[in-house]
Amino acid sequence: QVQLVESGGGSVQPGGSLRLSCTASGSGFNIAAMGWFRQGSGKQRDFVARISWHDRTDYADSVKGRFTITRDDTKNTIYLQMNSLKPEDTAVYYCHGLILTTQPTNYWGQGTQVTVSS
Repeated sequence: QVQLVESGGGSVQPGGSLRLSCTASGSGFNIAAMGWFRQGSGKQRDFVARISWHDRTDYADSVKGRFTITRDDTKNTIYLQMNSLKPEDTAVYYCHGLILTTQPTNYWGQGTQVTVSS
């Protein structure tokens, strides 16, 4: 069984920065890709950013130029550096992993709240 554990959420003023982390733990797995989705109150869960273990990165248009996703292979961890935060970035951020065990499987973290408000 694989678990994804997020950390780093919190409250910040508009224009501020936060960094989210997500670590995959377990045994007998390889990671194909990991990324972040977010869900605002009363809204659907939307894609934010993704990084493959071949170093390809993808971003939602709404965060391009402000957010950066990186990974640390040695720790099975990804990071989301969020700069120039806006009130519309307020949401619960969920870590997602496409994990290879006996077959490709989607895993989700428990979510971490990010609030951008003055």
